[in-house]
Amino acid sequence: MAHHDWLGLKQELPRRRRLLLTALSFVIPLVIWSVLSYVPWVWHPLVHITDPGQVDYFSKGLDIPRADFAEEVAKARAAGQPLPQGYPVNPVYLPAPHEVARAFYTAFKTPPRLQDEPWLHQSLGHSIRTIFLGFLFSSLLGVPLGILSGAFRFFARLQEPFIEFFRYLPAPAFGALCVAVLGIEDAPKIAIIFIGTFFQQVLVIANSVRKVDPALLEAAQTLGASKWKLVSRVIVPASITDVYTDMRILLGWAWTYLIVAEVVGTMSGITLFINQQARYRNFDNVYAAIAMIGIIGLSTDMFLAWLGGILFPWKRRSSSGSRRSLFPLLESKKPRPVLWSSFATKPESPPDPERPLHVAQ
Repeated sequence: MAHHDWLGLKQELPRRRRLLLTALSFVIPLVIWSVLSYVPWVWHPLVHITDPGQVDYFSKGLDIPRADFAEEVAKARAAGQPLPQGYPVNPVYLPAPHEVARAFYTAFKTPPRLQDEPWLHQSLGHSIRTIFLGFLFSSLLGVPLGILSGAFRFFARLQEPFIEFFRYLPAPAFGALCVAVLGIEDAPKIAIIFIGTFFQQVLVIANSVRKVDPALLEAAQTLGASKWKLVSRVIVPASITDVYTDMRILLGWAWTYLIVAEVVGTMSGITLFINQQARYRNFDNVYAAIAMIGIIGLSTDMFLAWLGGILFPWKRRSSSGSRRSLFPLLESKKPRPVLWSSFATKPESPPDPERPLHVAQ
């Protein structure tokens, strides 16, 4: 009897099934949210008062717990008084999906309540700029150090012990220190993004560099390549695709520090908008703003995945194999070193996967 690998344990899933599962990953949470919002008997722990009757503390428009409402209805019925009226609702912090969808438009069109408050598009732009600068500074320093640490034992021993220690320190703990040194504007926010990504970046990139096939280094050394040519002509080209994927993952990591970073010093960006809307109890705008962060991050990652296919065409799978999924980050990372014909020498014995890659001193 033929065996069908429906779960994709050994084989890639068909393209249609992958697209269906991708759609379901968004549809299932939306269905659960819709059931909680539109089906009264599922949850709806409050009752929205439309007619207070003779209950003293009831007023029109007030939301009352269902148990308290039922108790007052029983008392009014026993006393022969007019019964209070209302209908089940969810708490104000859980708006319905259609309210959040409408907020995607109204949040951009509604002017701020105070004259000095920013519009939503200004808040989003400010947050994107903070992420970009923090991640840029982190990458300018972290990528070279990661490559050096992965290639040379000297730099690995010099850098990694301290970085291993420092990466366990929570970035928000440096908020007060960043404000004292850098002021209360954008600089401490960028510094928090930098601290939250830089130390992880060095270690992750160093690990990707160590995955380069040692046979490539041995062949290049046989041909007389110097240490720095090994780095620039062999190690970097062979690991560039994995480093690029690492950068995409770390960019998403940087986004997770955004809200924490923007409360350091003077609150700004999308964090300011979210806190203001929560203060005004406009939770539909809060959900819309949070969703916008996810949409921007996911769109950026999909664009970078597409750009990676253009920059590194050798990473694409052959047409006879399975096609790439919609979200390449969800696939397992496998090192795909660049194999040039001049480096086709096969090692006598397979390399030990536990042995780190380092250039011979």
